[in-house]
Amino acid sequence: MQKKINDFLKFVSEQPKGTIYETPKRCTPKGPVSQTPLTKQEQLKQLKKQSANCTLCPLATQGRKNVVFGNGNFDAKLMFVGEGPGRDEDLQALPFVGRAGKLLTKIIEAMGLKRTDVYISNIVKCRPPNNRAPLPDESQICKKSILFHEIEIIKPKIICTLGSTATQELLEKPISISKIRGTFIDFNNTLLMPTFHPAYLLRNPSKKLEVWNDMKKIMEKLKELNNHK
Repeated sequence: MQKKINDFLKFVSEQPKGTIYETPKRCTPKGPVSQTPLTKQEQLKQLKKQSANCTLCPLATQGRKNVVFGNGNFDAKLMFVGEGPGRDEDLQALPFVGRAGKLLTKIIEAMGLKRTDVYISNIVKCRPPNNRAPLPDESQICKKSILFHEIEIIKPKIICTLGSTATQELLEKPISISKIRGTFIDFNNTLLMPTFHPAYLLRNPSKKLEVWNDMKKIMEKLKELNNHK
């Protein structure tokens, strides 16, 4: 190293006075750099990867086994949003796969659709202890860091919120699900339809007809929107 320094100093001393030595400039490509935009599927995959070990809210350290990311058609016209994962969802890392999930699947199939035709997610992606409702700070952090990005990427025509928590968290209002269910509400230029959560229907089977009426409204609206493309 010292020899290289001495050789350089000797070289400089031999140059004419007034010679200016500049730091070589970094070569940069001329013109704009084109970048192919990611597809919806690629964006969701990237978001899921970024969220896989999320520690932004307290739920990350309260016994969760998996971050339960949304699942389904990345180009879905209809999106279902629930409250949060339960025990079965936490174990399988998939939303709505327990008893309530099986009922939701039946509802979707009764609409003439498959689970692969829709997209299913939750307000929070980690199971709250003892299946309690998510706390306000947990919901705020999770929906802003993951759920809102899912909605932005998928751009569904209709979002169906399942239960009070999901409805209140998206609309950010303390609204009674019994009073508001079955009506379309504007949510950032997307139609939102609140209805009862499938877990509630398991406890109150008599409410299934009301949910089915809500689903018929969704089917009619989707048909109407498709005809006005």
